[in-house]
Amino acid sequence: MPRMHPVLPEAVRQRLESTGLPLPAFGLLVQPVGAALAHAAAPLLALHAELSFQMASTAKLVTALAALDLLGPDHRWLTHARLLGTLREGRLLGDLIIVGGGDPSLRTARLQAWLSELHAQGLHEVWGDIVLDGRAFDLHESDHALTPPLSPDQPGYVRPEALMLDAGVLRVALQAGAAAARVVVHPRQAGLQVINRLAKTGPCHATAELERSAIDARLVVRGQWAADCGEREITQLALTHAELTTRAAAELWRAAGGRLKGRVRAVTAAAGADEMPPTAPWATLASPPLSQLVAVMNKVSDNLVARTLFLSLAEGFPQRAATLAAARARAAAWLRMRGLGEADVALDNGAGLSHAERCRPRALAQLLLHAWHGAHAKAFFASLPVAGLDGTLWRRMTEGPARGRAHLKTGSGIETRSLAGYVRCQSGRVQAFTAFVNHPQAADTVPALDAVVEWVVLNG
Repeated sequence: MPRMHPVLPEAVRQRLESTGLPLPAFGLLVQPVGAALAHAAAPLLALHAELSFQMASTAKLVTALAALDLLGPDHRWLTHARLLGTLREGRLLGDLIIVGGGDPSLRTARLQAWLSELHAQGLHEVWGDIVLDGRAFDLHESDHALTPPLSPDQPGYVRPEALMLDAGVLRVALQAGAAAARVVVHPRQAGLQVINRLAKTGPCHATAELERSAIDARLVVRGQWAADCGEREITQLALTHAELTTRAAAELWRAAGGRLKGRVRAVTAAAGADEMPPTAPWATLASPPLSQLVAVMNKVSDNLVARTLFLSLAEGFPQRAATLAAARARAAAWLRMRGLGEADVALDNGAGLSHAERCRPRALAQLLLHAWHGAHAKAFFASLPVAGLDGTLWRRMTEGPARGRAHLKTGSGIETRSLAGYVRCQSGRVQAFTAFVNHPQAADTVPALDAVVEWVVLNG
């Protein structure tokens, strides 16, 4: 694709300048998708298309396209149950190993239904331990150096793990009662002490805090919750796999009718767990297909799904544990196949959480043009938020010419706002659209970016 010279109509220039930000803070490239990839049409808009910008969540578009190409839209993540011991008359004389395969969509209801199936297949008692094997992802603290730290009050920063339940989030809700409010946690947590310090009078306001010690943890709920406050979820707490999934598994196994003589414990690659004897899967639980998870990722900008998809690109996964270095290497090789180098697109975790994830508007437009003509165009296009209708764009461009016509992934960071995808113009043409703003006041430019989208709809 040729280098892009500035193409900025006066109406667009004025709209950008009205933000008060310098023009070098903006990067734009809007180009017709055309009938043939080999003959890219001249751009409709181009500004600083060769400068490198922080991507924020538009990095998920690159992850989506790489995953669709390298893994395929029908790829599924598998969770296996392995029996380490002899199963006799419903009793497993050994350990039940639940081997995580990186499924980011595993939820309580689906896991409990699967455990009930294991019970129906004849596994009633586990005389050893239930071992949650998360060694399919080999991650270390240094891998997260450029991403925000895990924090209970930031569910969007949950780190990917090979065996994770409910996206690593503990939901805390309150139910008002005549005598006292009831605290409900989901998923239920074996061994977690809940301390209810709610007053029965006053405004409907409460907080929940997880207090950890060297021995155990307890959830302390404080505030006021009167009888007329009703039922409401008050918070979501981001927890590690060792906390949330391990405590939930014990409850789910009991709810499925199973008995456990041992305990539930987790093993991870980072902890240097000993090798387990290889055994064939006794049962397998499959995730939804990748195409569905790509739609979830892009529509609501799900960081955990993006980071899991990115890790899954690692060569040899899941037979070989995925490392972030291997995932980056394979993504970089895929970009080279598209004619792009590290200076064009740089990825760190695939979700846009890192300031190191950058691209040139021209490079992302090149990927969008190729995707439009690619084998997975339908699945990719369907995953994009639609202006004024759904996803992260449902509140934007709700009136006017762009509503229902702009299919764009959003991105936002402390100093970043971005949009990328496709715009169906009133002329009938489709434009590949990329727009970036990198500036401490980037958040103030959202109306201007939306106005540029509307200009493209009318003039493209």
